[in-house]
Amino acid sequence: MIRVLLVDDHAVVRMGFRLLLQSNAEISVIAEADCGETACQLFLELAPDVVVMDLAMPGMGGLEALRRIRARQPHAKVLALSAHDDVMRARRTLQEGALGFLSKRSAPETLLEAVSTVAAGRHYIEPTLAQKLAIAEFDGGTRSPVDQLSEREFEVFVRLARGTTVQRIAQDLNLSASTVGTHLYNIKQKLSVVNQSELTLIAIRHGLIEA
Repeated sequence: MIRVLLVDDHAVVRMGFRLLLQSNAEISVIAEADCGETACQLFLELAPDVVVMDLAMPGMGGLEALRRIRARQPHAKVLALSAHDDVMRARRTLQEGALGFLSKRSAPETLLEAVSTVAAGRHYIEPTLAQKLAIAEFDGGTRSPVDQLSEREFEVFVRLARGTTVQRIAQDLNLSASTVGTHLYNIKQKLSVVNQSELTLIAIRHGLIEA
């Protein structure tokens, strides 16, 4: 039996995923969480075989929760879900240690396949996105300036682009406001922008947030 911790901030989405996952007799959803903080707590308490986690959540997002879970348990098996299927987000998530990356727009049976694959300790990336990743790796000349950002800078960048304040980001990521301010300065330097509006435009252009 594959024991799954399901993490998504939308109750209706969790219900749909739970019903889908449990249509497979070999998968059991042992707990649900609606935020990254609760996901980290339940992971430590229950030690699930697989964490199926949305990346975009209020408060501590999925990327930060992934980072914290793996800091406590480096062999944690996490399948990341995203409403976006851009190469940049997928690459970042896999670099943080997720075993799988799946778009929420994928066919339902794909989720079952992905969970089983990740539970077995193997990577799962849906074929279309895997092809895009492979092309991006070979065609280095098309990489975005956003690729210059460190993992932490990228997390701060996406939150800033969504309009989140420095104070809120500091709280969500357990950082000081001055540290977030330093990240913001470095982000602006690397991306050659002067204000938050320009950050938002870059994020929209690269499919990291919706307009």
